Amino acid sequence: MKNTQTANFSLNSHRVEWVDFAKGICIVLVVLLNTTHGVQQATGEISVFEKFNEWAQPFRMPDFFFIAGLFLMRRIDRPWRSYLDTKVAHFAYFYTIWMTVWYVVRLPQYIEQTGLTNTLLLYPLSFIQPLGSLWFIYMLAVFFVAAKLTRTFPVWLVFGVAALLHSLQINTGSRIIDEFSSRFVFFYAGFVFAPLAFAIADFLTRQKAAALITGLTIWAIVQAWLVNNHFAELPIISLVLGFVGIGAIVGTGIVLSKSPLGAPFRYLGANTLTVFLSYFLFAVAARIVLLKTGLVSDTSMVIIISSLVGIIGPVILNVVTRNTPLAFIFKRPDAFKIKQHGSITKTSQEFTEMSQSRG
Repeated sequence: MKNTQTANFSLNSHRVEWVDFAKGICIVLVVLLNTTHGVQQATGEISVFEKFNEWAQPFRMPDFFFIAGLFLMRRIDRPWRSYLDTKVAHFAYFYTIWMTVWYVVRLPQYIEQTGLTNTLLLYPLSFIQPLGSLWFIYMLAVFFVAAKLTRTFPVWLVFGVAALLHSLQINTGSRIIDEFSSRFVFFYAGFVFAPLAFAIADFLTRQKAAALITGLTIWAIVQAWLVNNHFAELPIISLVLGFVGIGAIVGTGIVLSKSPLGAPFRYLGANTLTVFLSYFLFAVAARIVLLKTGLVSDTSMVIIISSLVGIIGPVILNVVTRNTPLAFIFKRPDAFKIKQHGSITKTSQEFTEMSQSRG
């Protein structure tokens, strides 16, 4: 039985405004997480952000993947050639470019830690074992293919199997297998339950900010208790927390949309790909400068400054390179696009699947 659910919901600007805010929140959390790990490893100290990152773990990446699947209904029935260009080649291009940058930047470190031979092997292996935080970009391409291949399967069968895989907490050592098992359920849910997600968001949008903040506070406290007592890691509970956390981030995005203070999050959400791909260059550089010069000695302050640099740096880099020969680092050239019936597909600078305007 084919999944015949259609995208009959309205995507006017008011209803989808929260999407960019939610993406903005998530990219900040991702940068903070990886920056925290890097700084703590360099200093040998544990910061106050360690507990915060543990608290955010149940919903941080589930929310990203859920949002990535939200607008897939509009494109999933397109011919395979067009679909592969925008859903696979698009992400494969950026993964290859920035994985190479990541590899070159860390080359001395890899040689010191694993030796020259293993370092040389690492580059080709990175195409089957995603490198660093870029695994997210890699897995998006995998998820889009999986969603297309299972298009004719009953929704609840696919969702049920995906939920089971998540609950099994598979750990094979293969990042593709492990992350697919753990995350696909959220991506698929964003795809097939998009009308429900927008209906809930529309309901939350009509609520007063005070009511939303009260609900979010209760959620944050309950989640903190579950995380601190290690219940959040248990099967089923981790799945539930993932979806509840997604709702909480949607609610937070709506609260931010009601305040001028939320504008930076909206901007970051609209430029998620730019930040996600290149934040590590700036965050690592800031960390090295701060620690080597001794300008800042407090570990938590180093994390804050490095995270801010990691967020702002990519935005500036994108503006500076936009109309230069380096534009290819954030914009896929036509030469790397799959031709559609003798023509070249349109360019796509932003994070196609995470952009509300493209759907």
